[in-house]
Amino acid sequence: MTPRRASGSLFGLAYGDALGKPTEFLPVAEIVARYGPAGPRELAGDPALVTDDTQMALAVAWSLREAPAAAPAALEAALRRRFVAWAQSPENDRAPGMTCLRACAALADGRPWQAATVAGSKGCGANMRVTPVGLVAGFDLDTLAGVAQLQAGLTHGHPTALAASELTAYAVRLVRDGAAPADLPALLRARAAAQRRVYRYDWLGDLWQRPGLTDPADFIERGWVDCLAALDRLDAALAGPDDGGDPCEATGEGWIAEEALATALLCVLRQPADPVAVLARAATTAGDSDSIAALAGAVLGALHGMPAWPAEWAGRIEYADQLDALGSELD
Repeated sequence: MTPRRASGSLFGLAYGDALGKPTEFLPVAEIVARYGPAGPRELAGDPALVTDDTQMALAVAWSLREAPAAAPAALEAALRRRFVAWAQSPENDRAPGMTCLRACAALADGRPWQAATVAGSKGCGANMRVTPVGLVAGFDLDTLAGVAQLQAGLTHGHPTALAASELTAYAVRLVRDGAAPADLPALLRARAAAQRRVYRYDWLGDLWQRPGLTDPADFIERGWVDCLAALDRLDAALAGPDDGGDPCEATGEGWIAEEALATALLCVLRQPADPVAVLARAATTAGDSDSIAALAGAVLGALHGMPAWPAEWAGRIEYADQLDALGSELD
């Protein structure tokens, strides 16, 4: 039996999101008081509700399926339709990020996406939803990079949002293709170094044009520098023993894109063989717990496939039908 890595990743994202949903904004001491030192390890509710993280990841996944070609114009149109539909849906009641709402309102008005985006935002809304891009087997690395940056750029126009989204999708691609978890930091660092001054005109157009900038390579380099700094913090944390404390103290609270990736990876790399424990650890954080746990779940699901997760969870998670349909196609 195949492990169904794409399904494992999509469901893992939703499981992490659901486990982190009630702990977001809580201090670690309160989370421990509610759930014990091991953190939340059981889905609550039937269905177990998710947040905008899963809703927007599904929007990206459906866009990838519906676009007639893996090309900038076709994908931009599909992403715009899905993002605007999400923003206007009555199910968009999960405390969505203001950056996404503001940008989607401008997209709904028909503005060019480079004008609709929130240019200064590098919030984790850019990469909490990007992991389906890393599951598309037919994407070469240039296409993966372009798609990941484009989907980020529609709402989050900061160069770090673009770079961190590419790295997040690449991390999922690496483990889906068999990379060992311990090798991820070095592989991501190599990718960041190689892409440091690569601006993707065909996907991003004139997004780079900001006051004081004359070179698009200078624009995108700012994002890769931020990502490399986050990887530095990840390496430093992994070099020492695990003190059992809040991972956010080492790699950041995850409200911004590069920190969400680094903190999720720190949780993964501490216990890669125990996926449920990783999600519980990621949800027992003082920062953006649902996004950190969602990204951790996406990576671990791509690594282990559906066997990573308790079998009974698949029928209890919200949007199970969509997760199953999309995961089955990507598998």
